[in-house]
Amino acid sequence: MMTPPVMAWIGIGANLGDTAATLRAAIAALGEVGGVRLLQSSSLYRSTPMGPGVEGQPDYINAVVGVHTALTPAALLDVLFAVELHFGRQRSVRNAARTLDLDLLLYGEQVIDQPGLQVPHPRMHERAFVLLPLAEVAPDTLIPGLGRVGTLALQLPDQGVTRLSG
Repeated sequence: MMTPPVMAWIGIGANLGDTAATLRAAIAALGEVGGVRLLQSSSLYRSTPMGPGVEGQPDYINAVVGVHTALTPAALLDVLFAVELHFGRQRSVRNAARTLDLDLLLYGEQVIDQPGLQVPHPRMHERAFVLLPLAEVAPDTLIPGLGRVGTLALQLPDQGVTRLSG
């Protein structure tokens, strides 16, 4: 379903396989989706897995991409799930290692709270692996109810996130 075009931000991460190549291929795949125009992508960043059950997992490679889209938030989320599946994503247990993880971070300045779809993405404002790449390419972006990305990124404690490449 199509709507008036809006700027959306997508978080991308992987910690299984050739992660950097997977991220680049996934970004290219997003650019091929009808109703989605790729505008920006951040550098790649390395981050340590966070949360319960991540002990022994390899580091993640993360990035963010900005798209201009006429897809509804739900339709865009469906596209993200389809791209994940194409790259071998298997949904098993929470915080499991993954070949690809795509998260709808922001959809314009909308606040959406529906089963299976929360925008802004919950906890994105607490995660350096999201905020640092987003601050690199769009520091003035507003996270509704929380503030500007660049300001929020400066307030985060060091989480061991390292920029890899442009």
